[in-house]
Amino acid sequence: MKTRRHAMILDIINEYPVETQEELLCKLKENGFNVTQATVSRDIKELRLLKSLSADGKYHYTSIKKSSSDMQSNMQSFFNSSVITVKSAQNMVVIKTTAGIANAICASIDNTDFDGIVGTIAGDDTIFIVCSDENSASALVIDLKKFL
Repeated sequence: MKTRRHAMILDIINEYPVETQEELLCKLKENGFNVTQATVSRDIKELRLLKSLSADGKYHYTSIKKSSSDMQSNMQSFFNSSVITVKSAQNMVVIKTTAGIANAICASIDNTDFDGIVGTIAGDDTIFIVCSDENSASALVIDLKKFL
């Protein structure tokens, strides 16, 4: 049942610009799934759904399983508006952002295929990225600066 519900959620968000959990809950009920808001909330977390800004200026749920061109477009948008600096120190990369946006940028980095990343962690305005070696960190800085 859960697998079918998850598949339906992905179908719904791909077909409709769903802005809220309540909207998603209603769409699920329209499709025969009798679930609670708590279940929908858990499903959103398990599916790792994100809210993305659409062309009409509203946020709606999207799946992180997008094409690499979509992910690069999201990275470009995030970086242009929010990143202040990108620097490396040995095998680490440090990204300074405007306040409150580091987590979203970190999530987009996590969901993009960059080579050499071992792990990431974000605070309010700073992202730390550990790379496998100094060369990977230097290459990542070059790649990330292309988005600025």
